[in-house]
Amino acid sequence: MKNKNFNIWRGLNDFNGKIQNKTAKIGVIGLGYVGLPLAVEKAKAGYTVIGFDVQEKKVEMVNKGINYIGDVVNEELEVLVKEGKITATTNFDELANCDAVMICVPTPLDKFKQPDLQYVVASTRELAKRLHKDMLITLESTTYPGTTEEVMLPILEETGLKVGKDFYLAFSPERVDPGNLRFKTKNTPKVVGGVTEECTKHAKALYENVLEAEVFAVSSPKEAEMAKILENTFRIVNIALINEMAVVAKKLGINIWEVIDAAATKPFGFMPFYPGPGVGGHCIPIDPFYLTYKARAVDYHTRLIEMAGEINDAMPEYVVSRLQDILNDRKKCLNGAKVLLLGVAYKNDIDDLRESPALKVIEHLEKKHADIIIHDPYIPEFKHDGKEYKSVELTKELLESVDAVVLTTAHSNVDYEFVLEHAPFLFDTKNKTKNIEKNKEKVILL
Repeated sequence: MKNKNFNIWRGLNDFNGKIQNKTAKIGVIGLGYVGLPLAVEKAKAGYTVIGFDVQEKKVEMVNKGINYIGDVVNEELEVLVKEGKITATTNFDELANCDAVMICVPTPLDKFKQPDLQYVVASTRELAKRLHKDMLITLESTTYPGTTEEVMLPILEETGLKVGKDFYLAFSPERVDPGNLRFKTKNTPKVVGGVTEECTKHAKALYENVLEAEVFAVSSPKEAEMAKILENTFRIVNIALINEMAVVAKKLGINIWEVIDAAATKPFGFMPFYPGPGVGGHCIPIDPFYLTYKARAVDYHTRLIEMAGEINDAMPEYVVSRLQDILNDRKKCLNGAKVLLLGVAYKNDIDDLRESPALKVIEHLEKKHADIIIHDPYIPEFKHDGKEYKSVELTKELLESVDAVVLTTAHSNVDYEFVLEHAPFLFDTKNKTKNIEKNKEKVILL
């Protein structure tokens, strides 16, 4: 009986047992758009979570129960903090008390469009200092295939501990879509690939205990890393295709928006993508270039991806060129013109400016010496290229005073009928005015 009780006790307190009975303490490094929602979901599932970040302001806000991420419910964070299920810290020594750690740090590109892994490397080094037996580490930050095994693993094994035996290492790509009302962290299917079978088993078990979605296991971290790249390469290539089609359609006098709607009636073999002033966000303009970097190491050039990037990067300048032509037709000059931009966020109904094409539109307008005015109900003020911009209120007087209005982000809480009633015209790059009939003659589509 004594032996049996000991085995039961051991089963509850070994790593797998801690995952199943939710006594495992979870660490999340990086409390941004990926990390904070993930930390909240793990705490809601019953785990005790410690969030780590180098930004003291974020840590203070979390510890006060103050939310700063759109995909997190304010009240849920507040309750979890009060219950002690979530705490945040800048002290990485607390990693030593964690049984599992998820790394959710930025992985930007440098000015040469090459991966910048400094945050992943720094986080891994901090972990290595506190690595202990039976610790699970999962990287969620998007990166090139091989990062988990070629960059992280050697740093962690410098401690003398061995992967799959002493600790567990896996990659599970984040799939966050800010502002998506249907799919959040909790109900989005997950992909996970461990360095060994044991690594995969434990990582899969942890995610399954948290999410209300299927967790798909792949054979190694490389497959999981590549899956994330493929997801966003698919998008950047198709967006580039439709952006190029929009430019050609304009030259041919064809309404590209009608063309897309017509093609979308086909029930198979077609998926609609839509043109716009460019591509923004934390994934689509960045992730595919992680693959181009890695491909060069094996002497292969991803021509399609690079061309897609060039086409999408050219769209902000194309929008400004079109605006210049529109004003010219009205005997006005872009130099000195009063231009109102509707929306600067990278997508509708969020406050995220990362890689926003509207910022590049602003840059090109500044070069042409236009007088730029901003209206964005989600972003009251921001800085770009050392200049401060503030969102102004949409009024009849403002709209009547401007020379042009350009819709760059299709927020749903803007009164476009009011805009059309009082503005000289609306250059609609997103087809947001599709169902508006009144003053339709003032709409100019991309």
